Amino acid sequence: MNKSLKDVFLQLIRIGLWGKETLSLSIPLSEADWMKIRDYAINHTVDGLIYDSFAYLDEQDLPPKSVRMKWAVRMDQIERHNKQMNQVIATQYLSFTKQGLKPILQKGQGVAACYEIPSHRISGDIDWYFQEGGYAQARQMLKDKNLAFKDTAGFSLDYDWKGIHIEHHKRLFDIRSPLKYNYLKKLQNKYKSKQEELIIDDVQIKLLAPELQLLQVNAHILKHLITFGIGLRQLCDSARLYHQVSSKIDAEALKKIYQETGILDWIHLLHIILVNHLGLPKKSLPFPYPEDWNADWMMDEIWYSGNFGQHDERYEGGQITAISVHPEGAHRMWSNFKRYLKYAPQEVLFFPIIYTYSKFLGIDKD
Repeated sequence: MNKSLKDVFLQLIRIGLWGKETLSLSIPLSEADWMKIRDYAINHTVDGLIYDSFAYLDEQDLPPKSVRMKWAVRMDQIERHNKQMNQVIATQYLSFTKQGLKPILQKGQGVAACYEIPSHRISGDIDWYFQEGGYAQARQMLKDKNLAFKDTAGFSLDYDWKGIHIEHHKRLFDIRSPLKYNYLKKLQNKYKSKQEELIIDDVQIKLLAPELQLLQVNAHILKHLITFGIGLRQLCDSARLYHQVSSKIDAEALKKIYQETGILDWIHLLHIILVNHLGLPKKSLPFPYPEDWNADWMMDEIWYSGNFGQHDERYEGGQITAISVHPEGAHRMWSNFKRYLKYAPQEVLFFPIIYTYSKFLGIDKD
């Protein structure tokens, strides 16, 4: 995608995110341009956001009807998937709590609630964390019900249920440094009284306190950037979450959390991108970032990598090895380790160690 079309793409993202601005075009877009925009939107899982921007465009700036029809069909599929996902969340939550478990919904539909049209956010799976050591009990429940699941690296398990992919996590945050584990446990206890609830399908679902939800969402972005990359949708999640909870969080406490977990410098880069490229108002950020820092290089990496690094054109046809299903996996990880070492050193240094441990020694075995 050339620079002018990329600029249009990001304009459409901002319009869809915030429901304002007007589209500035130097020349009208062709049907081929719109199809390219649609392809990139799907690769970054932001096609719902760009579809939402159409309501704010002048008639002459809209895509051709043939493109809009294709987009509308996909939006219907996304809405149906989200409806099914909400039903599964509610059913599972009631089932878990009936067994005495205390589940927390991570990311996903909890973040979707921060969008103007939650049903248009694309959500890949349902992520559960179980308080008070409930992971093992939830795992046993799956075995008792003869549900086929797979224990995975990263101290998690996953399975499919009623057409929805579901993951259970032993750890609440994607912070890999073991030097931070005790701090994270204390943090979880400290903010337990500030946990929120979201009504999904007439069921009150437990969510993290806003400060911890931001840590969770942003640490998840960093985890994927350190390895193979991540798409724009996760950055949009962060932007909408900041915008929604900015009046409820303790700004100084959140800054300290980022500092104590060793990711504050990287958070500054993220904030720069959210403001400069996605249009998040600076007033929605909890604290200022260094004005002389440049994060365009990180935005370029995100742009190329697409959703979880699955669509990076730079590595098409590259060699696939035992390290990863991603082409040129070892080279990509090494390049990202070097990029982010300066900004989150402990996360970069400990990631390969903890990942390897979780995959071979720390994985559950019956």
